[in-house]
Amino acid sequence: MGADESKPEPQLLSEPWRTINWGDKEKDLQYVKNYKPQTEGQQLRILLHGPAGAGKSSFINSVQSILRGRLYVQALVDRISSSSFTRKFRTYKIPKEGQQSFYPFVFNDIMGLEISRGVHVDDIKLTLRGHVKDGYKFDPESKLSEKDGFYNRSPSSNDKVHVLVCVIDASTLFPMKDETVKKIRDVRMEASDLEIPQVAIFTKVDEVCPEIKADLKNVYKVQSLKSKMEQFSAYVGIPMNCIFPVRNYHEEINLKSDVDSLILSALKHIIRFGDDYHNLKKSSDMPMNFSTE
Repeated sequence: MGADESKPEPQLLSEPWRTINWGDKEKDLQYVKNYKPQTEGQQLRILLHGPAGAGKSSFINSVQSILRGRLYVQALVDRISSSSFTRKFRTYKIPKEGQQSFYPFVFNDIMGLEISRGVHVDDIKLTLRGHVKDGYKFDPESKLSEKDGFYNRSPSSNDKVHVLVCVIDASTLFPMKDETVKKIRDVRMEASDLEIPQVAIFTKVDEVCPEIKADLKNVYKVQSLKSKMEQFSAYVGIPMNCIFPVRNYHEEINLKSDVDSLILSALKHIIRFGDDYHNLKKSSDMPMNFSTE
């Protein structure tokens, strides 16, 4: 056996393959706090989907905690059951300081993509188009009927989804079941037909390897995590520059700058993608003026 064969591969790269504002999270925080859509009254709707237990609800709570400046729990989370804890379609608004207004973006949480008892893929497609009303209880056996009271027949622009976010547990990502990959791809194709931008969030990155657990700033230096992201990108088609690793709040009682930095980096790009999409749709809906005057 040669010397190279017994030598383990280094866990950390000499330089991070992606850089973020570790020491200046306030810049990203102010971007999020100051964001305002070009159209008055417009809001960005961000739909989170993915396997059960991946951390969709925890991500929403983590974002709210950062923007409120304290730990906050609104979306209920269960860390025991492997099945989806979210049963109903929920919209989460985040109040601004003073509680007199809300941020111009909302999150939608849905039932997880379980193999046999998860959310019906057609319900996700209806959600993308704005046809699902808040409070609808998901039925894994059948999609929402047009005759149901929770079916929105005339969705407004604010009812429709502007960014689709696939939330993935990085610590248990592989091997991915073929059915799960198929469901994610199916939802992606519908979103692509609607020209909705798509992002992936990798949660629980601190559980991927001890180097990240010891120091979250190593997240972009760990080759094994980058490889997971590249493999997931190859499986479902989401580009690497649209995949963001984060660590949600789940055990802390105080906010931590490094945790905030990763989440804010992801949130900033999600908002930018959604704003670009809305502005593009707005431009395409404007009538063409062929006047020569």
